[in-house]
Amino acid sequence: MPFLKEIHFDWSKASKKNKYPFNIPCFSELTGIAFESDVTFFVGENGSGKSTLLEAIAYKCGFSPQGGGKNNIFGMDDEDCPLELENILTLSWMPKIKGGFFLRAETFFNFAGYLDQLAEDDGHGVYVPYGGKSLNEQSHGEAFLSLFMNRFNQKGVYLLDEPEAALSPQRQLAFLILMHQLIEKGNAQFIIATHSPILMGFPQGVILNFDHRPVEKINYMDTDHYQITKRFLNDTERFFKKLVTE
Repeated sequence: MPFLKEIHFDWSKASKKNKYPFNIPCFSELTGIAFESDVTFFVGENGSGKSTLLEAIAYKCGFSPQGGGKNNIFGMDDEDCPLELENILTLSWMPKIKGGFFLRAETFFNFAGYLDQLAEDDGHGVYVPYGGKSLNEQSHGEAFLSLFMNRFNQKGVYLLDEPEAALSPQRQLAFLILMHQLIEKGNAQFIIATHSPILMGFPQGVILNFDHRPVEKINYMDTDHYQITKRFLNDTERFFKKLVTE
């Protein structure tokens, strides 16, 4: 069962309801989100609000909005902290846990650079939880998998923003196996913002659609990601011809 049970929105605390991020359409009339599974996917178009909410949850959990674990402080002095959306959120836990990690694909190598700076001062032991060597000495995909396989081994909530960005389809499947293993042990809850129809096909996952106002559950095969990918793969030439002539 998920550790983080629910997010409550207290709109009385919103400073400027008509301005970003409070005016994102999917947040309209939204009072809370309940987590029913150990794996929850946030899906929707770019700008739909899924990454914005994930970032606010991460900050509320005690992670840097730039990514990392709770002991990683890089990015905490950014002028955008604390995040405005975080101010109206209340998280309900059972039990409350301290472990976890926040991955932002777009700032991942800033995090890797932060670890390299720590290693200069504290030695290469800093790399032990990340496979034993600098993440910057690995390819993008290798570094992501190294992080998942070595850092995601403790009980925690793992918040991932577009982890597929550096993963080939084969490595996305490897990540699904890793998620399954961690969940079977009762060690992990995943909340993932993604565009990947491979990742969101995880059988036990619950998919929340941020293109709907307010956010609502959606079946995997009803998502645009599944429908568009299926049509494209079933008849690529015809699909492309229709695409460029419309």
